[in-house]
Amino acid sequence: MPHRPFVPYPAKVLRTKAADVGAITDDIRALWDEMIEAMDAMPGVGLAAPQLGVSLRLAVVDASDKRGQAIRMANPTILHASQELRLHEEASPNLPGVAAGLERPRAVTVRFMNEAGVYDRRDFVGLWATSVQHQIDHLDGKMYFDRLSRTKRDMLIKKAQKIRA
Repeated sequence: MPHRPFVPYPAKVLRTKAADVGAITDDIRALWDEMIEAMDAMPGVGLAAPQLGVSLRLAVVDASDKRGQAIRMANPTILHASQELRLHEEASPNLPGVAAGLERPRAVTVRFMNEAGVYDRRDFVGLWATSVQHQIDHLDGKMYFDRLSRTKRDMLIKKAQKIRA
């Protein structure tokens, strides 16, 4: 079954804080499966539910060398972030054709509800950490380019609009 289309920026769902997930149900599991399918089709290393138009605090991340290692998260929150930063080129299927280099903490400790409906805590490093932070931004109604200066952000959005036209 094909996944829902990526919601184009500046859709309201991309700029709104997503709702907490109360329990892990079959519907939530099916949505996670759909999100993994969409992430793999990009191909990307993470996806948040609002990117597919669903305003729930759900994310998937798979920064493994070989696919099939996706971590499913509900209500993720960062408990600790390293002082050391890591530069990575970030992009989004919601604003295709453009990307920007961002520095984020190299490692994070995240608390989230797992597939069993139990709160878990996990350390992420490198690309995994970058992707988790990127997805949590989406769940908070933020896009990666919100972390750029106003000038760089405006240039990036203008470039994406030209590509789309």
